[in-house]
Amino acid sequence: MKRKKTAGQTSIRTARKIWTNLSREALTRLREIATQHDFSVGAGDLIYLNNGWYVTHTGLIGLARRKRCSGIHVEAVDSLCDSGANRFVLKATVFPSKGSSGFIGYGDADPSNVSSLVRGAEMRVAETRAVNRALRKAYGIGICSVEEIGTIPNTGEKLPPQNTNRNGNGGGPKVRDHLCQIIRQHKLDPELVKAYAVDFCGTKTLRDASREQVENFVQQLADWAEKDRNALVCQLNSYPHPKQEVVA
Repeated sequence: MKRKKTAGQTSIRTARKIWTNLSREALTRLREIATQHDFSVGAGDLIYLNNGWYVTHTGLIGLARRKRCSGIHVEAVDSLCDSGANRFVLKATVFPSKGSSGFIGYGDADPSNVSSLVRGAEMRVAETRAVNRALRKAYGIGICSVEEIGTIPNTGEKLPPQNTNRNGNGGGPKVRDHLCQIIRQHKLDPELVKAYAVDFCGTKTLRDASREQVENFVQQLADWAEKDRNALVCQLNSYPHPKQEVVA
């Protein structure tokens, strides 16, 4: 319990550096959420948008790992999918323990309810939304996940438009260019940036991250660098320096 209280206090300090307009009510709500679920603002578990807190896919997956989730099963709802129109509905079932009957969540995505940045990747968006909803049910998370909203207000549309090549991870050439621009502009250590990106996305390597996760990371990095570079550098310095060069 003491560790969770410390996590809440740390998240409040970090949040104040990133979002300078937080009200007392927003900070109180953050303390409650971070303490109850051991979420970390610095690790990208929570995002503040339009006067409200949203949990991220990274935060939910991290919570499932801490709770020793037994498994997650995802399947398409064929009767509701139309691949020709890029319309997909997926069903996710989360099993918190081996004896659990599972908690079910549905996620839908089509060109009308996803950001222009992820057009063509609607199936992956639907999968993320389904998993997030199932995880929120399984662990009693009362706030919405940021990936479930159609677009990210005041953030998602700042990134340059993406090309239609969906094969490569890392978000495509324009996202990589944007990331390199941020690193150069704010004189950040590229190796530590990638270490932070892997932690933010909740994957073993950046190559394993989805396009949407990388885009969300790049946007948060840009916002944080603009608002408080010193706080961002402190966050980056909390990661061990990788032995290999990780960002070209």
